[in-house]
Amino acid sequence: MAADHSPLDDFVRAALEKGQDRMAIASALDRAGWPTEEVSNALGAYADFPFPVAVPLPRASLSAREMFLYLVLFTALYISAWNFGSLLFDFIDRAFPDVTQRRYVDSYSMESIRWAVSALIVAFPVFLWTSRYIGKRLAANPAGRLSPARRWCTYITLFIAVAVLIGDATTLIYNLLGGELTVRFVLKAIVVAGIATSALLYYLRDLRHEERAAA
Repeated sequence: MAADHSPLDDFVRAALEKGQDRMAIASALDRAGWPTEEVSNALGAYADFPFPVAVPLPRASLSAREMFLYLVLFTALYISAWNFGSLLFDFIDRAFPDVTQRRYVDSYSMESIRWAVSALIVAFPVFLWTSRYIGKRLAANPAGRLSPARRWCTYITLFIAVAVLIGDATTLIYNLLGGELTVRFVLKAIVVAGIATSALLYYLRDLRHEERAAA
């Protein structure tokens, strides 16, 4: 396990055990060129109360059970978001049909609606239940917010949301410049932007809450 300690961790532990003030330790490391976030994480790994030796705080670790829970949570989220968007697309197509494809719309639309509703009936309750279960675990053990599985899944979701927003805006501008904007296209662009923005803002707020808790 010694290989898990970095020179920064060793320095922080030794400095704390010699009674050095945390602000002084952070200042010295800052002058040495260490990134502020790494310094904060290293100092945050030890309890802030007097003791002859540095007392480590519990650290979040990656377990198979935890990875399973977060994979289920985010998979259910992606399925729910995709099918909710698909359902809204179908309603838009029925409200503003393409006259060139009208004879194909009704049969395809009904099957698509049925599939989207079926997926939402299954996936969305799974998302809600898993989210609530994980929330209870985090309330009992706040250190779980630093879980590698949680952080990776969250940042991957943020990346997907940003990529979708960029693609949506690019497509909207492309059609605008080509003079091909229609009501149904604009409404679909709004649906995509709304779903992606909702996920982006929710998980950004979650990360800010995590950072405040860690501070």
